[in-house]
Amino acid sequence: MKRTAVLLTVLAMLPASFQPAGAQGFFERLFGPPRDPNAPQQAPQPQYRPQPQYRQQPQQRRQQQTPPRQGAPQQQQQAEPAPVVEPPPAPYEKELLRLAEIMGALAMLRPLCTAPDAGEWSRRMQILIDTEGTTPGRKERLAGAYNKGYQAYALTYRVCTASAQEASARFIQEGEQLARNITGRYGG
Repeated sequence: MKRTAVLLTVLAMLPASFQPAGAQGFFERLFGPPRDPNAPQQAPQPQYRPQPQYRQQPQQRRQQQTPPRQGAPQQQQQAEPAPVVEPPPAPYEKELLRLAEIMGALAMLRPLCTAPDAGEWSRRMQILIDTEGTTPGRKERLAGAYNKGYQAYALTYRVCTASAQEASARFIQEGEQLARNITGRYGG
């Protein structure tokens, strides 16, 4: 809960108006200044997916479910741990997932148009997942929203066009508005 309060406090410091030259001002306040463009860059990591959780093989389940035969020695039955109950979602979950989707789209569009902050979006998403992903299910939902935004525009745009630049600018505005709304309603 403290992480949420810290995130929302940071989001409260967002600029009041959209400025074309400083379009990433609110993201810079949220995730820190962009890295030096002359510094060696790591390969971008466009998608985040949690490690899959494998299910038991059907044969193992059948062995656990079959009752012991009469006359056969009793085997010690091990109780399976109860599944972890996930807490109810935060009231701002829907807006946060939309913000993650916007960040995924920006992670695809900004490098396409060689924006100076092109390599920052995957790092910013990782920070968001680390701070807001309190449970495995929530991390998975945030990563899924990011991937959805990334893949939707990867199918549409192969080169930078005027419409790609316009979509990028609109996403920045929408992300700024979402951040302000989350902060205004739920922040400290």
